[in-house]
Amino acid sequence: MADGYSIETGQKRTFGSLDYVLFSLMFCFSAAIGFYHAYKDRNKKKTEDFHLGGRKMHPIPVSLSLSATFLSALMLLGTPSEIYTNGTMFYWITVAMLIATAGAAHIFLPVFYRLNTTSCFQYLEMRFGKVTRTIASILFLIQTVVYMGFVLYAPSLAFEAVTGVSLWGCMIGTAAVCTLYTTLGGLKTVLWTDSLQFSIMLAGLLVVLIEGTKATGGFSNAWDIANDHGRLKFDDFSFDPKTRHSVWTVAIGGSFFWLYLYGINQAQIQRACSLPTLRRAQVAMWLNFPGLVLIVTLTVLIGVVMFAFYSQCHPVKFGIVNKIDQLLPLFVLDTLGTVPGLSGVFIACVFSGGLSTISSGLNAMSAVLMEDFIKPFCCGSVVKKHGIFMSKALVVVIGVIQFGVAVLISRFSGLILQFSYSMYSITAGPIFGLFVAGMIFPWTNKYGAPIGFLASLAFMCWLGLGALIEKPSGYKPLPTYTLACNWTTIDKYPPVTTLAPIVTGSSTITEEPILYDFYRMSYQWYTGLGMIICVFVSLLASFLTGYTKASTIDSRLMCPILDILFPFLPENILKPLRFGVK
Repeated sequence: MADGYSIETGQKRTFGSLDYVLFSLMFCFSAAIGFYHAYKDRNKKKTEDFHLGGRKMHPIPVSLSLSATFLSALMLLGTPSEIYTNGTMFYWITVAMLIATAGAAHIFLPVFYRLNTTSCFQYLEMRFGKVTRTIASILFLIQTVVYMGFVLYAPSLAFEAVTGVSLWGCMIGTAAVCTLYTTLGGLKTVLWTDSLQFSIMLAGLLVVLIEGTKATGGFSNAWDIANDHGRLKFDDFSFDPKTRHSVWTVAIGGSFFWLYLYGINQAQIQRACSLPTLRRAQVAMWLNFPGLVLIVTLTVLIGVVMFAFYSQCHPVKFGIVNKIDQLLPLFVLDTLGTVPGLSGVFIACVFSGGLSTISSGLNAMSAVLMEDFIKPFCCGSVVKKHGIFMSKALVVVIGVIQFGVAVLISRFSGLILQFSYSMYSITAGPIFGLFVAGMIFPWTNKYGAPIGFLASLAFMCWLGLGALIEKPSGYKPLPTYTLACNWTTIDKYPPVTTLAPIVTGSSTITEEPILYDFYRMSYQWYTGLGMIICVFVSLLASFLTGYTKASTIDSRLMCPILDILFPFLPENILKPLRFGVK
C-alpha cells in the first residue's frame, strides 16, 4: 500500500483482505435472502406470488425497493463526478423527483392498480389492441436488457481501472448472485434484498462523506473551496433548451424522465401493485421520495468534498486515472484506504446499487415475457400448471442474456457504446407517450397510438444518433488544475500553457449546419420531447382515421386528471372537462 495520497505519490492504494471479505458478505447476505424466501414459499404455485408477492407486501420494504431500483451504480458513481466536473445545478433533480412522485402516485398508479394486471402493457391492449401492446413490450425488453448490461459493465470497469479488482470477476459475481436470488424468491426476495442494499448504499455514502470531509479539513472548508472554484451554483434560470443543466432543464425536463420511471415503468408499477390496497401503494410511493432525496443529497455533497480534495491536482490530467467516472473509486482509496474494511464497505455500496437495479429488471422482464408473450400466444394451459417454474426459467435465461449484452458492450467502443448508453432516455419518451395518449386523451384510437409511437421513436433515434455522430461543440466543463500535482513521482511532464498565436489578415468563419443547435438540446429534455411527439402524432392520426368517442371508453382506462389537479372545482365545471368519459 502506498503511503500518502495518490496525487502526492503517483500511486494508487489497493484493497486489503478485509475489504474483499466485506464486499463478498454483501453478495452472501443477498443470496441468503433468496434461499430463505424460496424455502418459505415452496408450496405456492401461482405466478402472482412470484411476480407480485401475492399482493401482501408491506409499504416499508416496497418504498425502500422503489428508491433503490433506479439509484443504480451508474448514478452512485456518476453524480459525484458530475458535481466535480460541472457544479451543483444537477441537485435540482430532487424537484423533478418530487413532481414524478406526485404524478406517479395520483395519476398513473390508480389506473394500473384498479385494473389488477401483472404487466403494465396489458393496459395498452385493453386501450389500443394487441399490436400496440406487443411493440411497446418489445421496446421495453430491449431498453431494459441494454441498460442492465451497462449497469453490470460500467461500475465493474471503473473499479478494475482504479483498484485492480477483476472486471470479469465482478461481472460474473454480480450477474450470478442477482440471477440466483431473483430466481429463488421472486419479487419478495427482490424487495427485501433491495431494502438491505439501500441500507448498505446509505452506510457506504455516509462513510465516504465523513472520511472525505476529515481529509479536506472540514466540510466548511470543502464548501468554501468548491465555491471559490465555481462549483456551487443553483441559480441558472436559462430558458435555453441547449443549456445542459438549468433549473428548468433539470427540474422540469428531468421530471418527464422520472415520471416515466415511476409512473409507467414495469419494475416500479409491479412493486407498487404488490401492496394489498391502493392507499398503501400510494403511501409506499411517497415514502420512497425521502430516500431518493437522501441518496442524491449525499452523492452531491460527496462531489463537493471530492472536488475540494482534488482542486489543485486533477487526477485525470495527472494521469492516475483515465476517465472522470473513475474519480470516486480513487477518492475512496485515498481517504478510506488507511482504515481496513472501509473501502470494502463502499464497493459493497456501489455494487448494491447494481444488484438492486439488475434484480428488479430481471423480475420485471420475466413478468412481461410471461404476461405479454407466453400467455397470449402459446402455452396457456401449461402456464396454469407450471407458471412459477416457467417464470423462474425466464429469469435464468434473461440473466444469461444480460450478461451476454454486458460482454458485447465491453467489446465495443465509440459510437455504438455511446448510443447504447443513451438508449434508455431515447426510448423512454415514445413508451411514456403511449400511456399519456391513452390515459389522458380519450380520442386516441387503435391506429393513432402505434403511428405516434413509431414516429416518436424514429424522431428520437435520429436526434440521439445525430447528436452522437455530429458532436456539436457548445458544452464545456468547468476548469480543473494541476498546480499541486507531484510530477516527479510519475514518468510524465506537467502540461504547458501557451498563448494562442495572433492571426493577421482576413479569415473565414465556417457556418455550422442549422441542425447543430437542435443536436445541442440537453439530454434532460429527451423523454419529454419524445412523449410530446408521440401524443401529438397519435392524436393527429386518430382524428384523421376516426377518433374514438369518449362515451364508448371503459372509464377504468382513463385518468380524470383535471379532477385530480383541481378537486375544488364544482361538478358543473368538471363534468364537461371529462369530455364525455363516463
